[in-house]
Amino acid sequence: MTRDAVRARIVDVGIVPSVRTSSAEDARFAAETVADAGIPIVEITMTVPHALDVIGDLARRMPDLVVGAGTVFDLKTARLCVEAGARFITSPGLDLTIVEFALSHDILAVPGALTPTEVTAAWLASADIIKIFPSAHVGGASYIHALKAPFPDVLFMAAGGVNQQTAAEFIGAGAVAIGVGAELVPKQAVQQRDAHWITELTRRFLNIIQEAREHMAGRNERVGRR
Repeated sequence: MTRDAVRARIVDVGIVPSVRTSSAEDARFAAETVADAGIPIVEITMTVPHALDVIGDLARRMPDLVVGAGTVFDLKTARLCVEAGARFITSPGLDLTIVEFALSHDILAVPGALTPTEVTAAWLASADIIKIFPSAHVGGASYIHALKAPFPDVLFMAAGGVNQQTAAEFIGAGAVAIGVGAELVPKQAVQQRDAHWITELTRRFLNIIQEAREHMAGRNERVGRR
């Protein structure tokens, strides 16, 4: 899948599930369950034991699943993730060498950023989507809304503390997607292998995104009539 196709998939679905578990087996279960429930995207963080093996296994067995690598802090790790089969690379912060490496290998670059200065640097480096992290702790949706004014063409993903109560607000503020971890893949649900629990949460988040986008479309239509 090309970088453009991966970006289109993330923008279309609007959710990037972040899997951060204590074992490789738990990560596989979480990723497979979320995919079966309707989100064909998953981010495996480098904090997962044997994360590279998990990425490689998922990429081989589930070709329709867009598998990405998260919490990538250095170029060496980014290279190993791409070799394993990761189709996007994301980090909590901004490292321009990782962005440049990803783009040169047709891999989606999703660096973390917080300040307008960091957003500018990531944007000028041609990052595909910029992850505002930790969104919930720096003003929430209102901060995304404030950033959209000077950066109307930037694709923002809100991550860090996003939950069912705030997801719609982030989409309404202008985020093209949200990054969700434990709120979508609870630790207890994974440990108990409770696929129904994760499936229900997946469907709730998908409905929230859809309804928020429909509300935005209706609002924009009303504004256009004035």
